[in-house]
Amino acid sequence: MPTISFGGLGNGLDFGQVVDQLVKVAHVPVDRLTKKKAELNTKFTDLTTLSTKVAALQSAAQALRLSASFDKTTASVSDATVFSVSASSSATPGTYSIRVVQLAQSHQIVSKSAKAVSSATADIVSGGSATFTFKVGSGANQTVSLGSTGTLTDLRDQINNLGAGVTASLINTGTEVAPSYRLALSSNSTGSADAVTIVSDGTDLDLLNGSGTGGVDTLAAAQNAQIQVGDQALNPLTIERSSNTVSDAIPGVVLALTKTTGTGTVQVSVTQDQAAVKTNIKALATAYNEVVKFVNERSTYDVTTKQGGVFFNESSAKTVLSRIRSALSTTVGGGTVYTNVGQIGFKTERDGTITVDDGPLGTALSTSYSGVKALFSNQGATTGLAQSLVSAVDALNDVTGGPLTLRKNGLTSEISRVGDDIARQEDSLSRYEERLKRQFAALDGLLRQLQGQSGFLQAQSTQKQQ
Repeated sequence: MPTISFGGLGNGLDFGQVVDQLVKVAHVPVDRLTKKKAELNTKFTDLTTLSTKVAALQSAAQALRLSASFDKTTASVSDATVFSVSASSSATPGTYSIRVVQLAQSHQIVSKSAKAVSSATADIVSGGSATFTFKVGSGANQTVSLGSTGTLTDLRDQINNLGAGVTASLINTGTEVAPSYRLALSSNSTGSADAVTIVSDGTDLDLLNGSGTGGVDTLAAAQNAQIQVGDQALNPLTIERSSNTVSDAIPGVVLALTKTTGTGTVQVSVTQDQAAVKTNIKALATAYNEVVKFVNERSTYDVTTKQGGVFFNESSAKTVLSRIRSALSTTVGGGTVYTNVGQIGFKTERDGTITVDDGPLGTALSTSYSGVKALFSNQGATTGLAQSLVSAVDALNDVTGGPLTLRKNGLTSEISRVGDDIARQEDSLSRYEERLKRQFAALDGLLRQLQGQSGFLQAQSTQKQQ
């Protein structure tokens, strides 16, 4: 406790310093409460962070909890220039020989060269008006109307403005000096069912060849994609689709065709995606270690300073480690190939963290993929390790009875109570300081009065002696 020295009381002492020292001594309990509040806030913050890390562990476990989490496949193709391939979880592992016979095309036609015009703005309507009607596949007729001065550009723009599944464009088959424009019509969709049909043409282009010199040239036929699946020497299956993206020939496999193969084939291999599963298993171990390390770093004790970390003697943090360790080390029954993670390469270190050996894990996935799947994911009535971890975290963070939740709620209440105590004591100290100032002000006045009287008496005594 600080020592107060009054020095030469009554001889010019600064009473303000005396008051400050007295208030400082009285403020010691408040300082202790302020320090305690800061420590409580730090613990609350770290417990909140711990809750977040535990939730991240749960998310990692969720990625392994269901059987579907292991139904991951990957697909490869022997010649990626022919088509690209992707596989979903519904794909069945296997190898397929595929020949791309033809690619799907959009129908494209162009007006005859005999009816070409030298200017894109040339009049193509001989009478007072003209209509042009077409359709795509079995769709409805689409009609545009031109006035007596309608041009090739007008026809192109009106067709495009319909948004009817056809794109019109102008192609100059002449030269820059001597243009020769022809109208091209392209279906916006591939496949034989979306061919462009000219229904009527009242323009000078004469796409229906009423004059004998009109009509159309076909630039690209409307055709479906065609592939064959199977050995070409046997009885391959022939499959046609309107698009070059074939997504329903092999269940769960999407082929994006880019070129034909001639008489040859390319090989598509669909396999279980062990790499993705291995990544998820390692992610679980990493998330687990994040929790353990976070608690360990805050549970230390310094023998020199005799100070413990934020989580030293913190039961809720110890409970977290105990619960997740128990969940991960659970023995899984149900007659599975693997009953614990130690059998697939998990090893617990001295600090409580775990390491995963690539060798045993890879071997386990290669030799018994279903066994690893059964170890982590739920199989009927048998609960996998991932579900055990998910349930353990649910229990820890339960809003009504979870140890972490209850502890954080308790800390919140304690922080509030200490804050109220600090406010009350600081208010009391303010009144105490004011009272001291008044008392010492009165004392200062009294001392001044006594000093004055003493001076007067000394003066009187001196006069009598003279």
